[in-house]
Amino acid sequence: MTSFVASPDYQRLFRSLPENLLLMLPDATIVDNTDGHVEASLKPRAEVVGKTLFEAFPSVDQNEGDVIFQSHEHVRQHHAPHTMPLIRYDLALPAEQGGGFEEMYWQATHYPILNEQGELEYILQRTQNVTEAHRAAQRAAQVQRDLDEAQDRTRFILENLPVLIWTADAAGQRDYFNSRWLTFTGKPLAEQTGLQWAESLHPEDRDRVLAAWHTSVKTGDPYQVEYRLRRHDGQYRWILVRAVPRRDAEGRINLWVGGATDIHEQRQMVQELLTANEQQNTLSEQAYQMYQKAENQRETYENLFQQAPSMICILRGPKHRYEFVNPNYQQIFPHRQLVGHTVAEVLPEVKDQGIITILDDVFRTGETFHGNEMKLQLERDASNVLKDSYFNFIYQQFRENGQPAGIMVFAFEVTDLVKARQALEHVRDAATDALGTATAG
Repeated sequence: MTSFVASPDYQRLFRSLPENLLLMLPDATIVDNTDGHVEASLKPRAEVVGKTLFEAFPSVDQNEGDVIFQSHEHVRQHHAPHTMPLIRYDLALPAEQGGGFEEMYWQATHYPILNEQGELEYILQRTQNVTEAHRAAQRAAQVQRDLDEAQDRTRFILENLPVLIWTADAAGQRDYFNSRWLTFTGKPLAEQTGLQWAESLHPEDRDRVLAAWHTSVKTGDPYQVEYRLRRHDGQYRWILVRAVPRRDAEGRINLWVGGATDIHEQRQMVQELLTANEQQNTLSEQAYQMYQKAENQRETYENLFQQAPSMICILRGPKHRYEFVNPNYQQIFPHRQLVGHTVAEVLPEVKDQGIITILDDVFRTGETFHGNEMKLQLERDASNVLKDSYFNFIYQQFRENGQPAGIMVFAFEVTDLVKARQALEHVRDAATDALGTATAG
């Protein structure tokens, strides 16, 4: 007895294939599609079969429709498969889903199906909806761009802050110095890394400084020291250096960040005060304490920005709007909200003291302004009383995309030092008068 085997239902098999397949005549008239294609295309099979591809799925962007047409044309001319580049081809949403078009991205390959005479009988389109993968790639690219921008911004600030900045690894080996440090020492980075930087220390300070550094690396305690560093012209200058460690989630140190400020003149002033008034111990001690207080205000960063010992702010645009203010700057005006406002808005008392004019000139010309012991009358609390204050500061223009973008401000208050010098001058004048009186007698 001969068994009977039913012929396969090829249409059912085709429609159930686990692919998004669309079968078309050479003129792009749709013959059939798989169930997967029906689901991906958002249209019932009955609404597309018998129509051309472009009638069934109208293209929002004519350029993308042309890409598909050219792929079909390649198959028609060469009887060879053709894979299109990634395209955006939006599909119409059913009314029950709100209508309109949904943004979609696709990858597709067109295959020729030939008859026995070698003539093109059908075009088979294999389609993949890669919308989510494409969007994920776009998001990843944007994240990378944001990261690159953040790194560029940090690098810009590190290189342009008027502070000598360096970093070291967990073992205490220096691995980075900003351009201001390299310019100061006159040595390239390759001659500063590791412990090579210590070669520029004054011989009398070297052992003390290295011992303090090794202790901090071992204990993790903040590093602070004053020493003489050889400048590019051979002169040794006193600097104040402070560094703090950065720790990971487990508390392990993975980076040290340090910075230095030139305190040569201030240190000489203190020495002069001590020498001139060595018989007046009380005055000498008071002057030294005032010096220490001023220097504490200029301690290097506990981190690069928030714990800076000096007053740092960034003013954005021609109206000088506060974009960044560190705590030392903010504490001068504890009763005012600075960030987001212009200098003229939040510091109206400086308008008639020439500050706005100076800022305008720096922004317009790009010429850096150095203010030395500049006297300002400021309202430093809510009492509406203007008080005399003295500052050393630098206004420096920064640029973005070749255009002036704002001004970086680096300043420290020297009110106590100025008053100490004024006191010293008073003592000297008194001593001179006394000597003259004695001589006359």
